[in-house]
Amino acid sequence: MSRHCIAAAAAATLALLPVLASAQAAPPPTPAEAAKLFSFFITSEGTGKGADLGGLAGADAHCQKLATAAGAGAKSWRAYLSTQAAEGKPAVNARDRIGNGPWYNVRGALVARDSAHLHGDTLEVARTGNALSWATAFNEKNQPVNRAGDKPNQHDILTGSQPDGRAYADAADHTCKNYTSSAADGTVQVGHFDRTGGNSISWNSAHPSRGCGQDNLVATGGAGLLYCFAAN
Repeated sequence: MSRHCIAAAAAATLALLPVLASAQAAPPPTPAEAAKLFSFFITSEGTGKGADLGGLAGADAHCQKLATAAGAGAKSWRAYLSTQAAEGKPAVNARDRIGNGPWYNVRGALVARDSAHLHGDTLEVARTGNALSWATAFNEKNQPVNRAGDKPNQHDILTGSQPDGRAYADAADHTCKNYTSSAADGTVQVGHFDRTGGNSISWNSAHPSRGCGQDNLVATGGAGLLYCFAAN
């Protein structure tokens, strides 16, 4: 490399230093900024009825109630849940219920830019992945959720969804009768918010539960918790 090229490269690097320093020194959001951005959380508690959430309406109401208690009730909150086609009603995809993003946790940290980023729709975004993990997925009270290794483990989050955020189309029940059953039989698909355990790192579609009752959900490492997203 010529002296001229070396000098040019050095000059370019020096020109970038202020930009890099500024980026590295960027302060975290203030509490007011974080509150404005806040658009994603894991529920601090379930309904106590296992996977019987009162359907989608009951699940949304649970998200809205907890968000309101946390001071974010002005936003429209939706539970990240898919339902299967039943009784003449079409299936509903979780990804279609939660708005367009971007979504930020209670601390103002970005979780996903949009639905494609959240679900890894393209090879490019799938390679990098969204930012949802145990380090970013807090509840509405700004508290960490028990993950694999904690006692009790509560990393199973109800979704009823496939990895792409869409409903199952087969004849099996993946939603505990669309979140109206707390029976010992039946199943609901869950994800692992901490991206570990059970040979699956999927945040939204790791495995089925062992049943629909509260004790069944606890037995597989959950507590009937939900993902809640602000749709506006």
